[in-house]
Amino acid sequence: MSVGAKYMCDTAAQTLDWIHAIIDFLKPFTFFVDAHVVNFYKDRLWEAVDKEWIDCLRNEPVEYLLQIPSGVVQDNWPASLKKFILTSRSLAFPREQADLHKVSPDLHIRSLNNVIAQGMNRKKKHEIEGLAAIISSIARSAGVGTVVDVGAGQGYLAQVLSFEYQLSVIAIDACSHHGRITEARAERIKKHYAAKMRKSRSDVTNLTMPKTVTCRILSTDMLKELSYSLQRKDDGEQSNLIDQVAAEHTHGTFEGKVPPPPEGSKCPLLLAGLHACGDLSVSMLRTFLECDEVKAVVSIGCCYNLLSEGGIENVASQCGFPMSKGVNDAGLLLGKSSRDLACQSAERWNSLGKDAGLHNFELHAFRAAFQMVLFRYYPEILTTSPTIGRQGKAFRRQQNQRILESHMQHENTGCPNSLSGESSMKKGNCSTMKFSEAGLDNNKGAYNINTCDGTLKYCDDADLVGAAWVNDGSSHVLSSNQSAKCGEVKPIDKVSLFEKFSRSGLLRLGLSCSNEIDFAGLWKKTEPFSELIGPYWSLRAALGPVIETIILLDRLLFLQEQDKSLEAFILPIFDPALSPRNVALIANKY
Repeated sequence: MSVGAKYMCDTAAQTLDWIHAIIDFLKPFTFFVDAHVVNFYKDRLWEAVDKEWIDCLRNEPVEYLLQIPSGVVQDNWPASLKKFILTSRSLAFPREQADLHKVSPDLHIRSLNNVIAQGMNRKKKHEIEGLAAIISSIARSAGVGTVVDVGAGQGYLAQVLSFEYQLSVIAIDACSHHGRITEARAERIKKHYAAKMRKSRSDVTNLTMPKTVTCRILSTDMLKELSYSLQRKDDGEQSNLIDQVAAEHTHGTFEGKVPPPPEGSKCPLLLAGLHACGDLSVSMLRTFLECDEVKAVVSIGCCYNLLSEGGIENVASQCGFPMSKGVNDAGLLLGKSSRDLACQSAERWNSLGKDAGLHNFELHAFRAAFQMVLFRYYPEILTTSPTIGRQGKAFRRQQNQRILESHMQHENTGCPNSLSGESSMKKGNCSTMKFSEAGLDNNKGAYNINTCDGTLKYCDDADLVGAAWVNDGSSHVLSSNQSAKCGEVKPIDKVSLFEKFSRSGLLRLGLSCSNEIDFAGLWKKTEPFSELIGPYWSLRAALGPVIETIILLDRLLFLQEQDKSLEAFILPIFDPALSPRNVALIANKY
């Protein structure tokens, strides 16, 4: 498909040209691509960036920084900076949702009823509605008898394909708990549809439920053998073969013998994967090529950080990246930091909003300063590439709770709110900044921060980021053990927040907190450079969609390089603001 005047990927030659353009562009920016932002202070990462860029961006509003990954520039920025941002955007595969009806004129997207949509959030429902319609259209045009949902999770896609589109579906997932949930949920849905069919006097015997298979896909050979096993008509024989395949691959006794199904029992298959993690998406593509019975594949990948990665000498290996001969010949290796970066979403950055964006940068500052704690006091732990999990979310929830509890305490003592939700305006040389979490559907109110006296005042009930920023970058939280005027908050030194963050991080790593740690001294040393994290992260994030593009193009090129008669293309099928990993690789055999 065409994606613009300059770059296209209709043929292998066009795709390879696009890939080479990306490789050439990235060469001068390896300091961004290979960096790990937790080492921001330790390795003084900002020093690798053009000083003119940093000096320009350090004083820019946070809204401008959050728009950089989307390719938005300001007229007064240096020409070289604007070129970097705009070129990054032009090299990234467009994420705007395609008009699916133009791709497939007979496509009919069904709105899901409350019964089958139970448990789905807004994002999941959006994804399932669109993807199920596409799979159904492809399956019918390719004469496919069975859809294999790889990495099925709780079976949302499989159940919609079964009950709404009357397709035979087999749902494969590694988690037995997911399998049990899928089966129990399908039973409830079946009762609803059976009652509906009886009411309309339809034949209830035509109602099919998805079959569930619990096993971990360890290789392409395993998925291929499972595909053969799933074509056995006898349920008992099918179940025994699946158990045998799973056991042999798990215990390493598989000898590479993949028995094809007997004549008369072959059934054309379509492999589908909604955000199949890491190498699972790659295994689907290889199985599509190697298994004659697989006539089509629809794959939306994710978790690029979990991809296995080969080397120049491993062209025949089964690594997750690179897949294509073209990228292998170019000698491109990404590394884990680059693959992590590929998960960044320009749309998510742009939707953050000022206050959530500032808080996001604050959390990165805390995490980078915490790395200095580990470097100085626990150097041995750094050899294991420690991760403290979703520390930011937990920290934010704790702060939210303190704010809301303190507000309730003020209400109980009869203290009136000093400002209404609409009183966000300038007063002389001071301003009152409205503060709320961006991008939340359940936002019911906000806080106002007075930038003159550094106080925070509550406007209405809300679920907000707890550590609020004022224009000078200082942070304020509401704590129930502080004595403050009614409706106001006294500022808390960020050292307290940093120490709390660090102690929690040490706990998550199973480390005892040494009394020798000088949290105040470390924060004092790093804080002067914290204002550079926003500009640095925003510039680095601009490369995320570019790196994701090269991963997507590598997979497409892998299929385009084959001698077999097949059609393959990539298409953004979801709203990127709802579902950032929205590009589907669709292929079918002639």
